[in-house]
Amino acid sequence: MSAPPLDWGRLLVAQLEFYWDAHLWPRLQGLTDEEYFWEPVPGCWSVRAGEDGRFRPDGVTTQRQPQPVTTIAWRMMHIAVGCFVIRSATFFPALGEQADGDMFDPRHVPGDLPGTAAGGVAFLHDSYRQWHEHIAALDDEAMRTPLGPKGAYFSADPMAALIVHVNRETMHHGGEVGLLRDLYAARC
Repeated sequence: MSAPPLDWGRLLVAQLEFYWDAHLWPRLQGLTDEEYFWEPVPGCWSVRAGEDGRFRPDGVTTQRQPQPVTTIAWRMMHIAVGCFVIRSATFFPALGEQADGDMFDPRHVPGDLPGTAAGGVAFLHDSYRQWHEHIAALDDEAMRTPLGPKGAYFSADPMAALIVHVNRETMHHGGEVGLLRDLYAARC
């Protein structure tokens, strides 16, 4: 008797679901504004209000190496925008959204980000749910389909490869959020 075929797409979605439900989402509960914007060392990148009052992440147009330490706010918005929002807007545009840009098109980046921990948590949650709904609806053929021009220099890669990348980035940066929360709680 042979094993049933493996649904790789469902496995990738389940990996993200498990990480979100068991690890990242519980770690975000009770996040305060002070903790969200805490800078453990001088020169941190964060999410800050500009002269126009809109909140934006530091360092978006910089290729500074090594990159500085970042705040919880910066990491959360990197996951929300860099992983979920721009990929959803690129590959699953809603009615009225730009449908012609690739996944590096700055038009996919929101012009204003949350300026509070509660707003940041809600924004991350909503962006995750939107991405999750899109990828959970993909069938095997869609998982195998190359990204095409919207994938820019990853155009030949299948959608499944993008999902693997987003999962990896979410887990990596989500772990950093957890560590920053631990360091904040243990500061002297």
